[in-house]
Parts: sequence; C-alpha cells; structure tokens
Amino acid sequence: MGKPTGFLEFDRELPERRPVPVRLRDWREVYEPFGEDQTKTQGARCMDCGIPFCHEGCPLGNLIPEWNDLVYRGDWSTAIERLHATNNFPEFTGRLCPAPCEGSCVLGINADPVAIERIELEIVERAWDEGWVTPQRPIERTGKRVAIVGSGPAGLAAAQQLVRAGHDVVVYERAEQPGGLLRFGIPEFKMEKAIVERRIAQLVEEGVVFRTSTSVGIVGDEPARPEPGHERGPGTASSPEVRVVSANELAASVDALVLAGGSTNPRDLGIPGRELSGIHLAMEYLKPANMVQDGLLPTHPIDAEGKHVVIIGGGDTGADCLGTAHRQGAASVTQLEIMPPPPDARAEANPWPTWPVIMRTASAHEEGGERLYSITSAEFLGTDEGCVRGIAVHDVEMVAGPNGPSFQPVPGSEREIPADLVFLAMGFTGPEVTSVVAELDLELDPRGNVASNGSWSTSREGVFVCGDMTRGQSLIVWAIAEGRSAAASVDAFLVGSSELPAPLKPGTLALR
Repeated sequence: MGKPTGFLEFDRELPERRPVPVRLRDWREVYEPFGEDQTKTQGARCMDCGIPFCHEGCPLGNLIPEWNDLVYRGDWSTAIERLHATNNFPEFTGRLCPAPCEGSCVLGINADPVAIERIELEIVERAWDEGWVTPQRPIERTGKRVAIVGSGPAGLAAAQQLVRAGHDVVVYERAEQPGGLLRFGIPEFKMEKAIVERRIAQLVEEGVVFRTSTSVGIVGDEPARPEPGHERGPGTASSPEVRVVSANELAASVDALVLAGGSTNPRDLGIPGRELSGIHLAMEYLKPANMVQDGLLPTHPIDAEGKHVVIIGGGDTGADCLGTAHRQGAASVTQLEIMPPPPDARAEANPWPTWPVIMRTASAHEEGGERLYSITSAEFLGTDEGCVRGIAVHDVEMVAGPNGPSFQPVPGSEREIPADLVFLAMGFTGPEVTSVVAELDLELDPRGNVASNGSWSTSREGVFVCGDMTRGQSLIVWAIAEGRSAAASVDAFLVGSSELPAPLKPGTLALR
C-alpha cells in the first residue's frame, strides 16, 4: 500500500493537457509532463484494501499495489522490475489502455480511483530515462524456430517472451514497419512512434528478426514468393515490395507458428450512396496520417482541410479520426453514435467493480467538433459529380419487441448533415480469412474468429493463435496478456514444459 492515510489526504490528479491552440499545430502527444512528487502523491493514495480488485480488473494481473507503494517510497528501480514482471510494454498500456484496473479500484466505490495508469507510465518512462530498460538475452538457445504472423501488441509480446526463452523468433508483418496498429492505427498525438521504435530496437537486440512488407498466406492462385523481405535484425535488408509467403510452407519450415494478426475486417455501412467518393473506412485515413509522420509518405492522400467531416462511430477509432481531422484543419467535424449518451456516473445496473459505462471525453473531443447520439444514417447524398455532399439521418430510440429491444426511427426526426468527407469508424468484425486462415484451413468459432483450445492451439498441430484474431476486437492489455499466455503454451509445446508466465487461458473474462 502507499501512505496509510493517503487516500484521505490527497485527491486524484492527472497531468494537464497542452492548450488546444498549441497542440493542434503539431502531432506531438497532448499531455504536459507529470512531476515526480505528483506521481509519488498519487501512489500514496493506494489504500490497504485487503483484496486488491485491481488485479482482477487487469487481464495482465499487474502487481499494482506493489509498484504503487514502491513509487510512493521512491524505489523506482524495483518498481519497474515489478511492472515488467507482468507487462512487456507498460509504455503502451500506460498511454492507450482504458484502465479497467481503475474501474475496479476499491477506492472507486465512493471516491475517485487511484491514478494507476499514470503511475504505470511514469514508472516505465523513468526506467527508460535512467537506462534500466535493456535487452535480456537468453543464456542458452534451444534451436527451436518460431514464426509469428503480426507485429501488433500480441505478436510483440509473444515474440519477446519466446526469444527470451531461447527460441529463434521471426516476426512477419505485411506493413512497411513493425508495430501493427500501434504504429499505423494509433495517431501520433496519442503515442509518438519513437515510443514504438525503441521497443522494436530492444526486441531486435534480444534476437527477434522482423520481416516487414511480407504477407503470409496465398490468395487464390497467387504464386508464393518466399523471399525474406525487409528484415530488421542481423543482416538487415530492405525492399518496398510486399512479398507473399505461403502459410503452409512457412508452417512446415518452423517448429511452431503463432498467428497474431488481429481483427482487421472493418465493419462497413451498406446504405444507399456508399459508392460515392469521399467516404472512407477509418484505417484508410489513419494509416496514411501515421505514414506521413513516419516519413513513409510525403503528403496525406485524404485532406480534411476546410471540409465538413462526419465520423460514423463513437468509439476510440472515431476519436482518432476526429483528432486527425482537427490537425488537418477541418471546417467542422461531427461524430455520430447510434447508442444513447452514457450517464456521467455509474447507473444502478452498473455497480462497482464492473467496468463503469460513463461519459468519457478524449483529448480529441476537447479540441472541438460535435457529438450526436441516438442517431443513425439512412443514405449518403451525392453531387452530380459523384462526390458525397451530405448524409440523410434520423434519430432512433430503443423499443422493446418480441425478439428483444431494437432501434426504431423517431418520426419527424429526418434531416441532412452536410459532409465533404465521411469516415466509417464502427469497429471490426473479425480476422481476415482469405489468406493465412484459409490456406491453413483453420476452424473458426461462431463469431468468425480463429478457434483455439485451452492451450492456444488451433485446429492444426503446431499452429497457435492469440490476440484479437481469436478474441475479437478488444483492448491492448488483452492482446499483451494473450501474447504472453500463448508464448508459454508454445514454449511448453517445443520443449515439454515452460517457466514463462501465463496470465490467461482462452475465453478468460475479467471484470470488464
């Protein structure tokens, strides 16, 4: 615990965000620095709650009370050891996780919860500054070869765990650089890509080889081209061309294959007018924005400057589009959400320690734009030239019916919203099954995800799966936890037993 009376003496405090007019002129992270004394004070608020429900709220099982107490006492070097014991990448979760641990904090029953996520971030950033984060190379090598498809948080966590266990690990990534959505989906103002790059460099030093611009799985009659592609590691080479590697040949050439490709099929909106130009899926907008900041593109092919932008979808991806449009100088931005607005505080049906479904304001919402709830799109309206000019919408309300509640239109609420650009940010429906999944002939679960058993194995011997590819679209903290757990199963499969930690089993549900 922290200070015995700290939760009575100190209020919850978070860092200030940079002024909106200032931060809209660049793509840097939005938060001001948070001082050491401020962090210690927040650690002091961690109470002796007896049963730390934050452990149950965190899929990784982070040792939260331990490192809160260590921060309060100024023992930062031990704090990062306890943090890294359960989390490979706390600088990612400290910036991007919605912090289900805070939702289950016992202090949150009748007060503001401990600022767990911020303390986590301050610990790891202090560790990087002090030089405490160094490569951990294995003492012995097993000679076993593991291929991992996908370099998002699940793939990176699995890769780091397995290479530290002594296996030879190669990560295949079809994008131009490793990192998955951490690099190409998360905007720079939420996490600067140098944060991703320094972890990739650590993994390379530990022995992980990254082969980028390489797609695994043959589509149709496309010939396999099993060239190594853009490797990062010993003997690096580069090529802008995307190469295709046969999944069957890859599986046959290694001792274990781990699929960590994510849930990447976007949910589309098939209403009249969808063919009009100016309507884009969210990732068609977010990825080029990150590529421009990464120096991989000279300019963004979709420019919102001076345009009326409508974003369909009220989640984090929609907020990412919102902040990006602000920085491009959009004339207006409107975000549509079919659900009603959540309450400002927990509803009676949403008690502690379940995840609090409440109104949340991202930094992008603070920067401007309008959020409309209980509204749905009926038709995209276009110009004679085939460009979108607006959206026909109407309000909806939840109505009980024989088959359960459903959204019904509110009579007389029909209207038009002007739109020069529309971004569809309604989430993802599951993994792509046209290439690696189809070629390996893997079984799917009823939701269309890759099915796995209690050891993260798929229906094919020696092929494992983790992250969103088997869970469905979820949180970064779940992805890291599943990558770590799958690595333990792969390690046991390769050498008979494993000492790697396994925080989860397939299908595990936490308080979120």
